[in-house]
Amino acid sequence: SAMLAGCRRALPAALCRALRGRAAGSGRRAVSTSWCPVGAAFDAKQQQQQQQQLRGRETGLFGVPELSCPEGFQEAQDKALQESEQLVQKACSTPPGPETVMIFDQLSDALCRVADLADFVKIAHPDFAFREAAEEACRNIGTVVEKLNTDVELCQSLRRLLTDEVVMSSLDPETRRVAELFMFDFEISGIHLDEEKRKKAVNLNVRILDLCNEFLAGAHLPNKIDKHVLPEHIRYNFTAEGNYLQVAGLHADCPDDLVREAAYKIFLYPNAEQLTRLEDLLASRNSLAQLVGYDTFAHRALQGTMAKNPETVTQFLEQLSDQLSKRTQKDFEMMTKMKMKLNPQNSKLMPWDHPYYSGVLRAERYNIDPGLYCPFFSLGACMEGLNSLFSQLLGISLYAEQTQKGEVWSEDVRKLAVVHETEGLLGYIYCDFFQRPDKPHQDCHFTVRGGRLRENGEYQLPVVVLMLSLPHSTRGAPTLLTPGMMENLFHEMGHAMHSMLGRTRYQHVTGTRCATDFAEVPSILMEYFANDYRVVNQFARHYKTGQPLPKNMVSRLCESKKVCAAADMQLQVFYAALDQIYHGKHPLKKSTTEILKETQEKVYGLPYVPNTAWQLRFSHLVGYGAKYYSYLMSRAVASMVWKQCFAQDPFDRGERYRREMLAHGGGKEPILMVQGMLQKSPSVEDFVDALVSDLDLDFETFFMDS
Repeated sequence: SAMLAGCRRALPAALCRALRGRAAGSGRRAVSTSWCPVGAAFDAKQQQQQQQQLRGRETGLFGVPELSCPEGFQEAQDKALQESEQLVQKACSTPPGPETVMIFDQLSDALCRVADLADFVKIAHPDFAFREAAEEACRNIGTVVEKLNTDVELCQSLRRLLTDEVVMSSLDPETRRVAELFMFDFEISGIHLDEEKRKKAVNLNVRILDLCNEFLAGAHLPNKIDKHVLPEHIRYNFTAEGNYLQVAGLHADCPDDLVREAAYKIFLYPNAEQLTRLEDLLASRNSLAQLVGYDTFAHRALQGTMAKNPETVTQFLEQLSDQLSKRTQKDFEMMTKMKMKLNPQNSKLMPWDHPYYSGVLRAERYNIDPGLYCPFFSLGACMEGLNSLFSQLLGISLYAEQTQKGEVWSEDVRKLAVVHETEGLLGYIYCDFFQRPDKPHQDCHFTVRGGRLRENGEYQLPVVVLMLSLPHSTRGAPTLLTPGMMENLFHEMGHAMHSMLGRTRYQHVTGTRCATDFAEVPSILMEYFANDYRVVNQFARHYKTGQPLPKNMVSRLCESKKVCAAADMQLQVFYAALDQIYHGKHPLKKSTTEILKETQEKVYGLPYVPNTAWQLRFSHLVGYGAKYYSYLMSRAVASMVWKQCFAQDPFDRGERYRREMLAHGGGKEPILMVQGMLQKSPSVEDFVDALVSDLDLDFETFFMDS
């Protein structure tokens, strides 16, 4: 949306220091007395309790005074809408110039300060009343935003600036870019249409927002079945509810083939209401795209991305699928042999087998029982490892800071101050890392407040939340992470660093507010660091003995990830291809389930199971509509950056990485940032080669362990 978007070029370092500095003379904030070492805040239980002695006067969530109670969302929303009305009037009466862009950005910030915060609270707060109030605020502000996106007078004030060649030539590149981005958002919302069609566009946007929320809720609902339908010996795997059993997931890791099969068929059994929601959502998105002048929703969604258009995405997916084909077939053959060995009566490989048997093959070939690794990955040690890595790469340190009463939504949330060695305090990360009832089991990064240069010359510090689902510490041990949890922690911290270092003048383009197929690059790049022994060796210590994690264990872990990796990637290609078809030419030639069957058998290779509808659980269709390919394309870029810039020395100072890729947020075309980093313009073939080359085994490790 025009008012809710974002990310741009960094300010000159000297100006940044002047704006951020709080200590006299140096441009650097003095170390706060409320800061403590980051590792200690997460590992020592007694210190956690001391850290959490919430003191000082009461405040609201994230230090926003109004949000000390659910009703505060109404107050915060009213303030934001009142401020936005004044800013709209100001924008419409201001002569064309740089102030026009600044007012638009203030308008974006006023709405985002409530909408972004509410977006997090509505899914993560343990109190239903807070979640409900946040949901209502999101919907109300979303509706206002859609109306602003089709406000002709507001758009005219921006158009006057863009058509004034003299004024435009006097603007710096960053301001020009942000002005163009605001206008682009107006255009994709149908500003050029007549009044009747503009109203239709607003109504479609609101309808799409509602359908997205309904589809997301439906995607996670369990299915129920009469317990007598299932054999008695497997019923205990599911939650009993009277005469029914609840199936809330795929049970993909269960060693019993029958349990996985039952879970797959029951959980994915079609729900008529959810099917109607999906069909309505896809049709509404297509109607909106065509109304505002695009052939398909995919064409509209891919404007401004690295890929640029659906044709490039299709070419990328088809070439990748071709390159993976033989490797995937070999992976399926290995899984089939393993299934035959463990279950001779039923050796045909089915979709519910892939995750389980690929895991069995990894464990058997490389002996990578997570229990062997967890003692080396205490949460405190991992946080100190990240702290050390960021210090060497980017000159950044993380400090735990005490919170005020009411500032956090759960007593185990930690607040980190992000501090640069010369530039001072860059922003805050709230770490919501631990499991709790009703908390979504998903690892996410949320922007709560974007950075920007305020009118008074101060810099508005960015605030983000990282949400994980880690186990709590026990009486005998700190929180211990599996290798997968450790990698996810590094991934989400990559997003957080992007938010902290994408220090742009305008909030609209700050941090991770950039093209979807670029936004995952910094986070996936962090996974490469998490899988490098030189990095892991700096922090992985047994929590009892202090013994370092042996090198061959890290090597085995890294190589194990390549077992069946082609089949895993082929599955992602299938999801991305399905997403493109659903958001392509309408009306669809077949039902969404028939398209699923056809695409699964053509692209993935394992048979479709009758009376299942996996697409109704594909929640990424909401946030990543027509953009699911982004994970694969971002991984390709991250792979190229790693090999070219960090593989030789993962601790090499990352100033060029910061300057070329992190500093601009969304204020520079994504492909230009990639070109600046790689010193070349990558082709589709380059993307595919980067992904496929990552699948090759490291023969030194392979022979050493053999």
